[in-house]
Amino acid sequence: MSNPTNPSFDIAHLGHVEMLTDKFEESLDFFTRIYGLKLSAQDETSAYLRAWDDYEFCTLKLTKSDTTGVAHIGYRAASPEALERRVKAIEESGYKVIGWNEGDLSHGRAFRFEDPFGHVFEIYYDTNWWEPQEDAEKAALKNTASAFTGAAPRRIDHLNLLSEDVTEFKRFMQTCLGSRVTEYIQLDNGRLGGCWFTVNNKTYDLACTEEHGGGHARLHHVTYATDQREDILRAADIFLQNGVHIETGPHKHAVQGTFFLYVWEPAGNRVELANAGARLILAPDWKPVCWTQSDRMKGQAWGLKTIESFHTHGTPPIKQ
Repeated sequence: MSNPTNPSFDIAHLGHVEMLTDKFEESLDFFTRIYGLKLSAQDETSAYLRAWDDYEFCTLKLTKSDTTGVAHIGYRAASPEALERRVKAIEESGYKVIGWNEGDLSHGRAFRFEDPFGHVFEIYYDTNWWEPQEDAEKAALKNTASAFTGAAPRRIDHLNLLSEDVTEFKRFMQTCLGSRVTEYIQLDNGRLGGCWFTVNNKTYDLACTEEHGGGHARLHHVTYATDQREDILRAADIFLQNGVHIETGPHKHAVQGTFFLYVWEPAGNRVELANAGARLILAPDWKPVCWTQSDRMKGQAWGLKTIESFHTHGTPPIKQ
């Protein structure tokens, strides 16, 4: 008899990612005008952005910096009590604790901690819901957050972090966030090449793949989901028209089966549009899918080989 793999469900979902840019105005123009996110608010250092169906005030916090990459990753807890349970588990875990902060324009108090590879996480419960910022943004349907512009992804979907030891990162995610693994890559050398995690019934909200460049606390990409594949094909033309660097795709991933398109925003952070489709993990005793090294050598789902920059490019770039 197999045991349930679903965790405590103390964490409801991935809430937001804070992305750093050393080309703030160009990045903001990309994410709003071209990529199609909505600007909820702006303060001295950051722009608070969301997709048209994100219920929260902010799912991408874009922050001025002298570098690129990810500043922190925010997960929303399922309740105030769940938040306290997780905080206790994290404090007892032995992982680095940063502690409580008062939040920002998008959410209330939050508890920060760090993985062994320098990525900062926070969990929070109190959050601000979206409101239309101007008449032109008001959706005609009251169950939709905003009108569409640009590539117009629907919601935040996941992010991919890089770490030198995916096995240790897996222990961190399971211990601190109660995540479960849905799919993983087992390399011939015994190491994990990648691991896909979820805290709910989505197939994944965070992926971790092996760092090949000797970098620290690096971001591989942030992803927003579209309604359908057609949206991604249209987005490719929008990116082409606007001189955005298309790295790879549109195509279909073997792992997780998502239809994808990867581009670099002006500062060099990789962003993806993906169509996750209707695939949900409903089995309480889900058996994680194992991809071997020879499986991965076959390339993506329809045979497209993974391009070299996909294995080497992350943000911030490695100082030579």
